[in-house]
Amino acid sequence: MTAVSVRFLGRRVHLALAVVLLSERGPTPAVAMRLAQQLAVSPRTVARWRQWWRDSFPVTALWQTMCGRFMPPPDMTLLPGALLARFAGDGDAAMKRLLMFLTPLTGSAAITLRAGR
Repeated sequence: MTAVSVRFLGRRVHLALAVVLLSERGPTPAVAMRLAQQLAVSPRTVARWRQWWRDSFPVTALWQTMCGRFMPPPDMTLLPGALLARFAGDGDAAMKRLLMFLTPLTGSAAITLRAGR
């Protein structure tokens, strides 16, 4: 059985942390490229993840249900960083809270959430 921490966003198995970090627009391009190379993630995959945050995440049942809890709402053009900034704690603690928040989007639960069931 695949751990929840690595089942994220589709057919391929990726560490959820990588999906968030590499989708973030905050790191310099050089830092993002080095991290992508270290994690063996192609630039096309990173581009798809960024598109997912911009286009697909806002229409998930998870976000539609939970977005009202974030006031004022995060700037959706700055995801995932704008969402990460809403979770309390230092970098590690905030990232853990964001990953826990995203847990319903992993594995078989993701199919249900994407289908709007």
